[in-house]
Amino acid sequence: MPGRHHARPRRHRIHLFARPMHARVLRYLDEVVRRGSIRKAAEHLHVAPTAVNRQILDLEAELGAPLFERINKRLRLTPLGEMVLAHVRQTLREHDALRERIEDFKGARRGEVTVAVTAGLAGSLMPSLVHDFRQRYPGIVVRVNDLPVADIVAAVEQGDADLGLGYDLPELPAFRALASSDWQIGAVVQPGHALAARPSVLLSECVGYALILPARSLSIRGILDAAFARNAIEVSPVAESTSTVLIRQLVLLGTGIALLNPLDVMEERARQALVYVPLRDRHLQGQTLTLVARAGGQLSAAAGLMAERIGDAMAMLFAQAR
Repeated sequence: MPGRHHARPRRHRIHLFARPMHARVLRYLDEVVRRGSIRKAAEHLHVAPTAVNRQILDLEAELGAPLFERINKRLRLTPLGEMVLAHVRQTLREHDALRERIEDFKGARRGEVTVAVTAGLAGSLMPSLVHDFRQRYPGIVVRVNDLPVADIVAAVEQGDADLGLGYDLPELPAFRALASSDWQIGAVVQPGHALAARPSVLLSECVGYALILPARSLSIRGILDAAFARNAIEVSPVAESTSTVLIRQLVLLGTGIALLNPLDVMEERARQALVYVPLRDRHLQGQTLTLVARAGGQLSAAAGLMAERIGDAMAMLFAQAR
Protein backbone atom coordinates (compact mmCIF):
# COMPACT_ATOMS: atom_id res chain seq x y z
CA MET A 1 0.00 0.00 0.00
CA PRO A 2 1.35 3.46 -0.80
CA GLY A 3 2.42 5.64 2.07
CA ARG A 4 1.96 3.11 4.92
CA HIS A 5 1.79 -0.62 5.61
CA HIS A 6 -1.89 -0.89 6.51
CA ALA A 7 -5.03 0.90 5.42
CA ARG A 8 -6.65 3.09 8.02
CA PRO A 9 -9.09 0.85 9.93
CA ARG A 10 -12.83 1.26 9.63
CA ARG A 11 -15.37 -0.23 11.95
CA HIS A 12 -17.72 -1.29 9.18
CA ARG A 13 -16.57 -2.48 5.80
CA ILE A 14 -18.38 -0.77 2.95
CA HIS A 15 -19.58 -2.92 0.07
CA LEU A 16 -17.38 -2.43 -3.01
CA PHE A 17 -18.46 0.77 -4.75
CA ALA A 18 -21.59 1.10 -2.63
CA ARG A 19 -21.45 4.80 -3.48
CA PRO A 20 -20.29 6.31 -6.77
CA MET A 21 -16.52 6.75 -6.95
CA HIS A 22 -15.19 10.14 -7.98
CA ALA A 23 -13.67 10.15 -11.46
CA ARG A 24 -10.43 11.59 -10.05
CA VAL A 25 -9.58 8.59 -7.87
CA LEU A 26 -10.35 6.27 -10.79
CA ARG A 27 -7.85 8.12 -12.98
CA TYR A 28 -5.29 8.24 -10.20
CA LEU A 29 -5.50 4.52 -9.50
CA ASP A 30 -5.27 3.64 -13.19
CA GLU A 31 -2.19 5.83 -13.70
CA VAL A 32 -0.40 4.49 -10.61
CA VAL A 33 -0.76 0.96 -11.99
CA ARG A 34 0.35 2.01 -15.48
CA ARG A 35 3.37 4.00 -14.23
CA GLY A 36 4.38 1.71 -11.38
CA SER A 37 4.75 4.45 -8.79
CA ILE A 38 2.86 7.34 -7.25
CA ARG A 39 5.58 9.81 -8.23
CA LYS A 40 5.50 8.88 -11.92
CA ALA A 41 1.70 8.87 -11.95
CA ALA A 42 1.63 12.31 -10.34
CA GLU A 43 4.09 13.66 -12.92
CA HIS A 44 1.94 12.34 -15.75
CA LEU A 45 -1.24 13.74 -14.18
CA HIS A 46 0.42 17.09 -13.32
CA VAL A 47 -0.60 16.89 -9.67
CA ALA A 48 1.27 16.58 -6.38
CA PRO A 49 2.26 13.05 -5.31
CA THR A 50 0.58 13.68 -1.96
CA ALA A 51 -2.74 14.26 -3.74
CA VAL A 52 -2.50 10.91 -5.51
CA ASN A 53 -1.42 9.15 -2.33
CA ARG A 54 -4.27 10.66 -0.31
CA GLN A 55 -6.92 9.60 -2.83
CA ILE A 56 -5.66 6.01 -2.81
CA LEU A 57 -5.41 5.92 0.99
CA ASP A 58 -8.99 7.16 1.25
CA LEU A 59 -10.14 4.49 -1.19
CA GLU A 60 -8.30 1.76 0.72
CA ALA A 61 -9.84 2.98 3.94
CA GLU A 62 -13.28 2.87 2.37
CA LEU A 63 -12.73 -0.66 1.11
CA GLY A 64 -11.12 -1.77 4.36
CA ALA A 65 -8.17 -3.47 2.69
CA PRO A 66 -4.96 -2.48 0.87
CA LEU A 67 -4.89 -2.22 -2.91
CA PHE A 68 -1.09 -2.25 -3.24
CA GLU A 69 1.98 -3.87 -1.77
CA ARG A 70 5.54 -2.62 -2.21
CA ILE A 71 7.95 -4.91 -4.08
CA ASN A 72 11.48 -3.57 -4.71
CA LYS A 73 10.34 0.06 -4.53
CA ARG A 74 7.51 -0.59 -6.97
CA LEU A 75 3.83 -0.86 -6.23
CA ARG A 76 2.14 -4.14 -7.05
CA LEU A 77 -1.58 -4.73 -6.89
CA THR A 78 -2.99 -7.05 -4.25
CA PRO A 79 -5.68 -9.56 -5.36
CA LEU A 80 -8.30 -7.04 -4.23
CA GLY A 81 -6.45 -4.35 -6.18
CA GLU A 82 -6.61 -6.48 -9.34
CA MET A 83 -10.37 -6.82 -8.95
CA VAL A 84 -10.82 -3.11 -8.28
CA LEU A 85 -8.60 -2.15 -11.23
CA ALA A 86 -10.68 -4.22 -13.65
CA HIS A 87 -13.81 -2.42 -12.44
CA VAL A 88 -12.08 0.97 -12.59
CA ARG A 89 -10.87 0.53 -16.16
CA GLN A 90 -14.26 -0.70 -17.33
CA THR A 91 -15.87 2.31 -15.64
CA LEU A 92 -13.40 4.71 -17.26
CA ARG A 93 -13.96 3.18 -20.69
CA GLU A 94 -17.73 3.45 -20.32
CA HIS A 95 -17.41 7.01 -19.04
CA ASP A 96 -15.24 8.04 -22.00
CA ALA A 97 -17.55 6.24 -24.42
CA LEU A 98 -20.58 8.03 -22.98
CA ARG A 99 -18.89 11.41 -23.27
CA GLU A 100 -17.95 10.75 -26.88
CA ARG A 101 -21.45 9.56 -27.73
CA ILE A 102 -22.91 12.69 -26.19
CA GLU A 103 -20.56 14.79 -28.31
CA ASP A 104 -21.43 12.70 -31.33
CA PHE A 105 -25.14 13.19 -30.63
CA LYS A 106 -24.56 16.93 -30.55
CA GLY A 107 -22.80 16.71 -33.90
CA ALA A 108 -19.34 17.50 -32.56
CA ARG A 109 -17.74 14.32 -33.98
CA ARG A 110 -14.82 14.58 -31.59
CA GLY A 111 -12.86 11.95 -29.74
CA GLU A 112 -10.05 9.51 -30.32
CA VAL A 113 -9.65 5.92 -31.41
CA THR A 114 -6.74 3.49 -31.10
CA VAL A 115 -6.37 0.62 -33.55
CA ALA A 116 -3.82 -2.17 -33.04
CA VAL A 117 -2.78 -3.76 -36.34
CA THR A 118 -0.03 -5.93 -37.76
CA ALA A 119 2.93 -4.12 -39.30
CA GLY A 120 1.94 -5.26 -42.79
CA LEU A 121 -1.53 -3.75 -42.51
CA ALA A 122 -0.09 -0.57 -41.00
CA GLY A 123 1.89 -0.10 -44.20
CA SER A 124 -0.74 -1.18 -46.72
CA LEU A 125 -4.40 -0.87 -45.73
CA MET A 126 -4.25 1.74 -42.97
CA PRO A 127 -2.64 4.82 -44.60
CA SER A 128 -5.42 5.48 -47.12
CA LEU A 129 -8.07 4.37 -44.64
CA VAL A 130 -6.86 6.76 -41.93
CA HIS A 131 -6.56 9.59 -44.48
CA ASP A 132 -10.14 9.09 -45.68
CA PHE A 133 -11.39 8.80 -42.09
CA ARG A 134 -9.69 12.03 -41.07
CA GLN A 135 -11.14 13.81 -44.10
CA ARG A 136 -14.61 12.78 -42.97
CA TYR A 137 -14.11 13.20 -39.22
CA PRO A 138 -11.45 15.89 -38.67
CA GLY A 139 -12.29 16.15 -34.97
CA ILE A 140 -11.27 12.55 -34.23
CA VAL A 141 -7.67 11.70 -33.36
CA VAL A 142 -6.57 8.34 -34.81
CA ARG A 143 -3.80 6.26 -33.25
CA VAL A 144 -2.50 3.21 -35.14
CA ASN A 145 -0.11 0.88 -33.30
CA ASP A 146 1.63 -1.83 -35.33
CA LEU A 147 2.11 -4.88 -33.13
CA PRO A 148 2.68 -8.65 -33.31
CA VAL A 149 -0.51 -10.71 -33.12
CA ALA A 150 0.03 -11.62 -29.45
CA ASP A 151 0.39 -7.95 -28.55
CA ILE A 152 -2.73 -7.03 -30.55
CA VAL A 153 -4.64 -9.56 -28.48
CA ALA A 154 -3.26 -8.13 -25.24
CA ALA A 155 -3.91 -4.52 -26.26
CA VAL A 156 -7.58 -5.17 -27.02
CA GLU A 157 -8.09 -7.36 -23.94
CA GLN A 158 -6.55 -4.77 -21.62
CA GLY A 159 -8.35 -1.83 -23.19
CA ASP A 160 -5.18 -0.21 -24.56
CA ALA A 161 -6.69 -0.43 -28.06
CA ASP A 162 -10.32 0.04 -29.06
CA LEU A 163 -10.00 -2.22 -32.09
CA GLY A 164 -7.66 -4.97 -33.23
CA LEU A 165 -7.06 -5.91 -36.86
CA GLY A 166 -4.91 -8.82 -37.92
CA TYR A 167 -4.64 -12.12 -39.72
CA ASP A 168 -5.64 -15.37 -38.04
CA LEU A 169 -6.36 -13.80 -34.66
CA PRO A 170 -7.27 -16.37 -31.99
CA GLU A 171 -10.95 -16.84 -31.19
CA LEU A 172 -11.25 -15.82 -27.56
CA PRO A 173 -14.22 -15.27 -25.23
CA ALA A 174 -12.83 -11.79 -24.55
CA PHE A 175 -13.26 -10.83 -28.22
CA ARG A 176 -16.17 -10.14 -30.52
CA ALA A 177 -15.56 -10.16 -34.25
CA LEU A 178 -16.90 -7.10 -36.06
CA ALA A 179 -15.81 -8.04 -39.58
CA SER A 180 -13.94 -10.89 -41.21
CA SER A 181 -12.74 -11.91 -44.69
CA ASP A 182 -10.54 -14.65 -46.13
CA TRP A 183 -7.59 -13.80 -48.36
CA GLN A 184 -5.78 -16.10 -50.76
CA ILE A 185 -1.99 -16.11 -50.84
CA GLY A 186 -0.39 -15.54 -54.22
CA ALA A 187 2.83 -14.85 -56.06
CA VAL A 188 3.87 -11.20 -56.27
CA VAL A 189 5.96 -10.43 -59.34
CA GLN A 190 7.06 -7.59 -61.57
CA PRO A 191 4.76 -6.81 -64.54
CA GLY A 192 7.23 -8.23 -67.05
CA HIS A 193 7.81 -11.49 -65.16
CA ALA A 194 7.03 -14.83 -66.81
CA LEU A 195 4.25 -15.51 -64.26
CA ALA A 196 2.62 -12.07 -64.49
CA ALA A 197 0.13 -12.96 -67.24
CA ARG A 198 -0.95 -16.24 -65.66
CA PRO A 199 -4.46 -16.46 -64.11
CA SER A 200 -3.00 -18.61 -61.32
CA VAL A 201 0.17 -20.49 -60.50
CA LEU A 202 1.09 -23.69 -58.67
CA LEU A 203 3.15 -23.48 -55.51
CA SER A 204 5.61 -25.94 -57.01
CA GLU A 205 6.20 -23.56 -59.93
CA CYS A 206 7.25 -20.72 -57.64
CA VAL A 207 10.25 -22.55 -56.20
CA GLY A 208 11.89 -22.38 -59.62
CA TYR A 209 12.42 -18.67 -59.05
CA ALA A 210 14.33 -16.70 -56.43
CA LEU A 211 11.89 -16.63 -53.51
CA ILE A 212 11.51 -13.83 -51.00
CA LEU A 213 9.48 -15.07 -48.04
CA PRO A 214 7.97 -13.61 -44.88
CA ALA A 215 9.96 -14.48 -41.75
CA ARG A 216 9.00 -17.53 -39.71
CA SER A 217 7.63 -15.34 -36.93
CA LEU A 218 4.74 -14.24 -39.18
CA SER A 219 1.54 -16.28 -39.45
CA ILE A 220 1.63 -16.33 -43.26
CA ARG A 221 4.98 -18.14 -43.16
CA GLY A 222 3.47 -20.91 -41.06
CA ILE A 223 0.77 -21.37 -43.70
CA LEU A 224 3.36 -21.49 -46.48
CA ASP A 225 5.67 -23.89 -44.64
CA ALA A 226 2.75 -26.25 -43.98
CA ALA A 227 1.91 -26.26 -47.70
CA PHE A 228 5.55 -26.80 -48.67
CA ALA A 229 5.73 -29.77 -46.29
CA ARG A 230 2.48 -31.37 -47.51
CA ASN A 231 3.69 -31.07 -51.11
CA ALA A 232 7.18 -32.36 -50.17
CA ILE A 233 8.66 -29.17 -51.63
CA GLU A 234 12.10 -28.09 -50.46
CA VAL A 235 12.50 -24.34 -50.50
CA SER A 236 15.57 -22.14 -50.08
CA PRO A 237 14.54 -18.48 -50.04
CA VAL A 238 17.05 -15.87 -51.14
CA ALA A 239 15.71 -13.44 -48.53
CA GLU A 240 13.35 -13.40 -45.56
CA SER A 241 11.92 -10.50 -43.60
CA THR A 242 9.35 -9.57 -40.98
CA SER A 243 8.70 -6.43 -43.05
CA THR A 244 6.29 -6.70 -45.97
CA VAL A 245 7.48 -3.23 -47.00
CA LEU A 246 11.01 -4.59 -47.47
CA ILE A 247 9.71 -7.66 -49.28
CA ARG A 248 7.74 -5.49 -51.72
CA GLN A 249 10.78 -3.29 -52.34
CA LEU A 250 12.94 -6.33 -53.09
CA VAL A 251 10.42 -7.53 -55.67
CA LEU A 252 10.31 -4.05 -57.21
CA LEU A 253 14.12 -4.12 -57.46
CA GLY A 254 14.04 -7.50 -59.20
CA THR A 255 15.60 -9.54 -56.39
CA GLY A 256 12.98 -12.26 -56.78
CA ILE A 257 9.29 -13.05 -56.38
CA ALA A 258 7.34 -12.99 -53.13
CA LEU A 259 4.45 -14.96 -51.67
CA LEU A 260 1.97 -12.59 -50.04
CA ASN A 261 -1.74 -11.81 -50.06
CA PRO A 262 -3.31 -9.09 -52.24
CA LEU A 263 -3.76 -6.63 -49.37
CA ASP A 264 0.00 -6.63 -48.81
CA VAL A 265 0.54 -5.10 -52.26
CA MET A 266 -2.65 -3.10 -52.77
CA GLU A 267 -0.84 0.19 -53.42
CA GLU A 268 1.66 -1.34 -55.87
CA ARG A 269 -1.13 -3.15 -57.69
CA ALA A 270 -3.16 0.07 -57.94
CA ARG A 271 -0.31 1.81 -59.76
CA GLN A 272 0.51 -1.38 -61.73
CA ALA A 273 4.01 -1.59 -60.28
CA LEU A 274 3.52 -5.20 -59.14
CA VAL A 275 1.26 -8.07 -60.15
CA TYR A 276 -0.49 -10.49 -57.81
CA VAL A 277 -1.08 -14.02 -59.17
CA PRO A 278 -3.24 -16.35 -57.00
CA LEU A 279 -1.63 -19.61 -55.89
CA ARG A 280 -3.48 -22.76 -56.88
CA ASP A 281 -2.81 -25.48 -54.34
CA ARG A 282 -5.22 -27.69 -52.39
CA HIS A 283 -2.84 -27.81 -49.42
CA LEU A 284 -2.55 -24.04 -49.10
CA GLN A 285 -4.83 -22.32 -46.61
CA GLY A 286 -5.84 -18.69 -46.88
CA GLN A 287 -5.43 -15.95 -44.31
CA THR A 288 -8.42 -14.75 -42.30
CA LEU A 289 -8.41 -11.02 -41.64
CA THR A 290 -10.53 -10.16 -38.61
CA LEU A 291 -11.52 -6.90 -36.95
CA VAL A 292 -12.15 -7.41 -33.23
CA ALA A 293 -13.21 -5.46 -30.16
CA ARG A 294 -13.58 -6.37 -26.51
CA ALA A 295 -16.60 -8.50 -25.75
CA GLY A 296 -19.01 -6.94 -23.31
CA GLY A 297 -17.73 -3.41 -23.79
CA GLN A 298 -19.43 -0.62 -25.70
CA LEU A 299 -17.42 1.09 -28.41
CA SER A 300 -16.99 4.83 -28.16
CA ALA A 301 -18.55 6.89 -30.92
CA ALA A 302 -15.12 7.38 -32.52
CA ALA A 303 -14.27 3.67 -32.33
CA GLY A 304 -17.68 2.76 -33.74
CA LEU A 305 -17.15 5.05 -36.72
CA MET A 306 -13.67 3.61 -37.32
CA ALA A 307 -14.96 0.04 -37.04
CA GLU A 308 -17.62 0.82 -39.62
CA ARG A 309 -15.04 2.36 -41.96
CA ILE A 310 -12.65 -0.60 -41.64
CA GLY A 311 -15.48 -3.07 -42.21
CA ASP A 312 -16.59 -1.20 -45.34
CA ALA A 313 -13.02 -1.11 -46.66
CA MET A 314 -12.57 -4.84 -46.06
CA ALA A 315 -15.80 -5.62 -47.93
CA MET A 316 -14.92 -3.34 -50.84
CA LEU A 317 -11.38 -4.66 -51.23
CA PHE A 318 -12.57 -8.25 -50.96
CA ALA A 319 -15.11 -7.67 -53.74
CA GLN A 320 -12.43 -6.08 -55.93
CA ALA A 321 -10.01 -8.96 -55.36
CA ARG A 322 -12.44 -11.64 -56.46
